[in-house]
This record gives sequence, structure tokens and C-alpha cells, in this order.
Amino acid sequence: MTVQATTAAAGGRPDWVRLMPGVFVLLWSTGFIGAKYGLPYAEPLTFLLVRLGLVAVILGLVALVTGAPWPKSWAEAGRIALAGLLVHGVYLTGVFCAIAKGMPAGVTALIVGIQPLLTAALSGPLLGERVSGRQWVGFLMGLAGVGLVVGEKLHFDSTDALGIGLALAALLGITFGTLYQKRHGTAMDLRSGAAIQYAATAAVLAVLAPLFETMHIDWTGEFVFALLWLSFVLSVGAIFLLFLLIRRGAAARVASLFYLVPPVTAVIAWAMFGERLGLLALSGMALAVAGVALVNRSAINRGAKRAP
Repeated sequence: MTVQATTAAAGGRPDWVRLMPGVFVLLWSTGFIGAKYGLPYAEPLTFLLVRLGLVAVILGLVALVTGAPWPKSWAEAGRIALAGLLVHGVYLTGVFCAIAKGMPAGVTALIVGIQPLLTAALSGPLLGERVSGRQWVGFLMGLAGVGLVVGEKLHFDSTDALGIGLALAALLGITFGTLYQKRHGTAMDLRSGAAIQYAATAAVLAVLAPLFETMHIDWTGEFVFALLWLSFVLSVGAIFLLFLLIRRGAAARVASLFYLVPPVTAVIAWAMFGERLGLLALSGMALAVAGVALVNRSAINRGAKRAP
């Protein structure tokens, strides 16, 4: 076995690959900030329709100009579209509508924060992935950390069944979307595949938005900034990184990164809006980081032991 192979087996990777998880978490965390800026000026389904429709057109043009390969059959295109409807449609619609209906972002983040644990539980029977005892401890630590981070802001009406239901729908969307993408979408070209996913989601929203909303938009500077940020930084940059991470790693390990989103979002909100960061939140951040590190370190150690 060569030195290079040993390094690879032990987890030696190019610097840009090592940076991908951190960059993904940072970009994904700005989504809640973008929603805070944009939702006062547009209803949630309308906002998402404009955002995803814009991205679908741009990525479609990019795929055509660069000669990206497209799905070879309608069945393959359908599987790609279904993954997109789950990851983009159900998840984003659930989060945006829950917040728009008055559900505090912290409560929404806590409900969606169950996603890594749910993904770990389902990745075995659905994908055949093994989750070790240490990783289960890491997942539980991460969930506890998220609870501490958002715990100081948990003020909501427990009878708000609609908001809770929307947040649970978002949880199921991102969980099953991640698992479905891992099983059926890892070979798709990111340019054409993402264009299909966004176009399919935008088509559904084009039906739903006129039925449930006025579709009025106040084209303020804040809304335009939020629209452009969420469209290009989140829907292109962060989603491409997520799909690359899913392609390269186990679904449960990738899902563990979502435990870091509420802590990073809290830091961004503190820096931008002066929101308080108490001792409880700081302790939760440390616990979440330790949990994610344990999940990923356990996987790296198992990979090194299996290497010949």
C-alpha cells in the first residue's frame, strides 16, 4: 500500500474538500437570516415561487450553454424531480410558512433539528448504512446542543397546531429528501439535475401560490437583497455543496452537519441584529460541535481500520 493510499484511507483529502462541510454550514445558516429580511415583503409561497423560478431559469441556461448531460429517461428525470420536491418544496415551504404563521424561528429550528437523528435511524433500513454506538451518542449530544441554543427563545403557543405541523412537514421533507437523493440522485449532473428540481418545485408552487395567497410583493431593497442572496448563495451554492457532500459521504454523517446550523445562525443573528447569546446558548454550541465531531470522527476511525 502506497503512502498516498494510506493518507487517503486515514482521511487525507484536498484542502477544498476539507472546507466543504464548514462552508456548507455557514451558507445554510444564512437562510434564516434571508427569510427574516424577505418575508415581511412577500407571502411565503410567492417568495419561494419567484426565488426557485429564477434559479431554475438560470441553471437551465447554464446547463445548456455548458453542455451538461441531461437524464436519459423520463423515469430518471422523475426521480430527480421528486428529490427536489422534497428538499426544496416540502422543506422550504414548511419552514417559510411556519415562520410566516407566527411560529418562532427557534422552535422551527428545534423541530427541524431532529433531522440528523431521524436520518440516522432511517439510513440503516433504507440505505444499508451502519451507525455505531459512538455516533448515536454524538447524534444525541448534537440534539441536546441544539435544544440549549434555542432554549432561551422557546416562547410559543403550544396549541398552534398548524405551525407545528408545517415545521414537522419541513422535517420530513429534508429527511426523506436527503435519503432519496443519496439513493437515487448521486449520479445526476448538478447543473441539469438542479435545474430540473427547481423547475419541478416552481411548477407546483405556481399552482399553490395563486390558490392561497394574493401574490403581492413589495419590491424593496431588503426584499431584492434577500431574494438574490437566497437564490444564488443558498439555492445554488449551499445546495450544490449539500449534494456533493451526500455524493461523497454517508447520509447520516452529512445530516449531522445540520446540528451546527442553529448555533451558527445564532452567532450571525448576534453579529447582525444584536440578539443575545447567553451562557446556555454558548454551552449548547459547544455540545453541538462536540456531537458532530464525534459522529464524523467515529466514521473516519472505522474507515481507517478497514483500510488494508
